[in-house]
Amino acid sequence: MQARDYAATEILRDERRVEIRALRPEDRAALLAAVSRTSDQSLYRRFFAFKRGFTDQEVDFYINIDFVSHVALVAVLEEDGRPMIVGGARYIVGQPGQAEVAFAVDDAHQGKGIGTALLRHLVVLARQGGLKELIADVLPVNTAMLKVFGTSGLGITTRQEPDTTHVVLQLS
Repeated sequence: MQARDYAATEILRDERRVEIRALRPEDRAALLAAVSRTSDQSLYRRFFAFKRGFTDQEVDFYINIDFVSHVALVAVLEEDGRPMIVGGARYIVGQPGQAEVAFAVDDAHQGKGIGTALLRHLVVLARQGGLKELIADVLPVNTAMLKVFGTSGLGITTRQEPDTTHVVLQLS
C-alpha cells in the first residue's frame, strides 16, 4: 500500500474505533476545524509558540504533502454520526534516513491512545520509506508525548536541551 492511500482502524482505550489514514487535500476544512477545537496550551506544546491562526501559505504546507519527504496521517473518529479529524501526525525528512515527527490531538480526545496509534502507523510508513530514525524536540512539560515515545517499543535516546528534550527513535 502506498503512503498516500494508507488507512487502518484501531481500537482506542475507551473501546471506540478510530481510523488512521493519510491526510488528503480535501481534509483542509476538517483539519482547520480540529485546530480551532485545540486549546492554546496544546497548540503551544505542538508549535512551541502561541499560535491560533495560520497563513494560507502555512495551511498549504500542512495540507499539500508529497508522501515521500513529507508524510501526514490523521485520526478520524465518528462524532454525532459524522467523521471528525481529532488528531494528526507527520514526518518531514531532513536528511537521508532521518525525519522529524510532530503530533497533535485535540483536547477532548487526548489520553485515549490516539497519539500512540498515530505513532505506530507513522513508523510503518517511515520504515517503508527507508527511514532509520525519527527525531523530535519536545517541551519538557509535554509529559504525555514523552510517554508516547518512551512506551513505543522503539529504541530511544533523549538529550536535555535548555528548553526541550531531544528525542531520537530508532526504527531498525
